[in-house]
Amino acid sequence: MPDDRPSIGIAADSGATPGADGLPRAGPASPGADGRPGAGPALPDAGGPPGARPVPPGRDGHPGSRPIPAGVVGALVGFVGSSTVVLTGLHAVGASDRQAASGLLALCVAIAVTGAGLSLRTRLPMAVAWSTPGAALLISAGRPDGGFAAAVGAFLVCGALLAVSGLWGTLVRLVSSIPIPLAGALTASIVLPVCFGPARAIADVPEQALPVVLAWGVLMLVARRLAVPGALLALVIVVAVSGDLHLGPASELWPRPELTAPTFDAGALIGIALPLYVVTMVSQNVAGVGVLASFGYRAPVRPALLSTGLGSVLAAPFGGHAISLAALSAALVSGPDAGPHERRWVAGVANGASYVVLALLAGLAVAFVAATPPVLVQAVAGLALVAALEPALATAFTDPEHRPAAVATIVVGASGVTILGIGGAFWGLVAGLIVHVARTRRAPRTA
Repeated sequence: MPDDRPSIGIAADSGATPGADGLPRAGPASPGADGRPGAGPALPDAGGPPGARPVPPGRDGHPGSRPIPAGVVGALVGFVGSSTVVLTGLHAVGASDRQAASGLLALCVAIAVTGAGLSLRTRLPMAVAWSTPGAALLISAGRPDGGFAAAVGAFLVCGALLAVSGLWGTLVRLVSSIPIPLAGALTASIVLPVCFGPARAIADVPEQALPVVLAWGVLMLVARRLAVPGALLALVIVVAVSGDLHLGPASELWPRPELTAPTFDAGALIGIALPLYVVTMVSQNVAGVGVLASFGYRAPVRPALLSTGLGSVLAAPFGGHAISLAALSAALVSGPDAGPHERRWVAGVANGASYVVLALLAGLAVAFVAATPPVLVQAVAGLALVAALEPALATAFTDPEHRPAAVATIVVGASGVTILGIGGAFWGLVAGLIVHVARTRRAPRTA
């Protein structure tokens, strides 16, 4: 697109320079989806040997910091904070309870293998996570015409695109050509409908929803990282006190792999696979690279994309939607709490290894969700995504020149409309790009 305004590829004033493969090197980091130093304007060049850059004073950790506890805490925060979003998304696209448990199990195993493997290989704190914005996309997309099998086919294609991105820089540059405000608007359009969940829950079941929302609100003020886990704990207490918590026999709580043969439906591929790939790239991978850069690490982008893409492909037949570089977990694993700078890769290994244990909780998590009123599960999922909505909206409306396109993306994407069997996220991005191109071509004539 002929536009000299900033895009994901190279942002204005970023100081980014082209790498050996044509991809830009990272400029200064900007806030990620969790409000911490996060998504830089570009994926850095993967050429050359990866390694740590010189670290400014004060980044070598503080007394008492340890890499293994930091890695474990990062995994716990990631799992507890967004597993409800993942399960809600899998159920929304047609997964049964067993298929959803299998999907969560597969995601945990894929995260464990890729995260620990990348950290060991690169000696960098490479935290991997499932795509939380991608799970929110599944909630808004709903059940495709081909059912869960069509969704699994879309997961496979998304994983393949992520893997190909690690080998073919042109695909990354194509995604990077999307202007930054439209990328933020796409994320906002996906996350916004889910964030209505708490308000709906308060209106429907105020006596149960209010304690959950209040717990989240108080913790947001005093301990932001604990806000979503605290809301989930409040939900457990509320459901237990109400007498509705019946998890079933212990034998049903053990997660089992459930293989689903994929089918490839055009509507699911366009409405789920492509938006899932784009939102995972711009909201997760770019943010994860930015977090690492903010703590003095140069991420090996190509190996990371290839590894997480292959991990996504292997997890897809068992119900896993996508894994990627982490943002919030990356901040916990690569920050000062993870110990001396040169030893923080151990936190990355510990973070990955922790998911082996967390995988065993997949059946329990699904049983709890099944025993909880759906409106309350959706409320916690919405609370978990509020932290992603705020920076997405800020990014969408930063540049006045891109605001009309951003508004079009959000309005159409969040509408929930389905046309030709394709969900709103795709049409939102199309609408935004049409407005963007129209305004770009009109600008020289009106100057």
